[in-house]
Amino acid sequence: MNLRMGNLERMIGLANEFFDWKNDAGQIAVDEGVLERLREIHPATLCEEIDGDGPVAWVLVIPTTRGVMEQFLAGRFTERELLEHTSPGEQYQAIYLCSALVLPEYRRKGIAKTLTVRVIEAIRRDHRIEHLYYWAFSEGGKALGGRVAMECRLPLLLREGHSFSSP
Repeated sequence: MNLRMGNLERMIGLANEFFDWKNDAGQIAVDEGVLERLREIHPATLCEEIDGDGPVAWVLVIPTTRGVMEQFLAGRFTERELLEHTSPGEQYQAIYLCSALVLPEYRRKGIAKTLTVRVIEAIRRDHRIEHLYYWAFSEGGKALGGRVAMECRLPLLLREGHSFSSP
């Protein structure tokens, strides 16, 4: 690893390494157009923790209707379709815990949980959220989902069908 590489470049590299969006057209590839759509859905969908050298953690959530959640959990919608079927201005009942990335030296400090709870609370001020849901890509992601659901006192639903290896 290039020690002179800034946090932003490292975060982008981590995202590209962890999520295989280039080879999976069903995953959301976050670009400026997607970011604009997310801000239209709700301004709290994306949150980051920054130190003096840029971002050290990113969290992305998507508030949706219950119907979109059910279609996604049943495997009828891809992640990209989940976003396409979520319109700004709707009343959302669920939040999809899309992704949480933290640079290695900042892990195990509760940053991802704190950021995720913060964005859920912000969305709950505007919408009656009844469920959280996710598709775990790692044991850490699965554990994070459970901790967030407990703190937010919301049921957590898991989309089955993605396998991953433990570290």
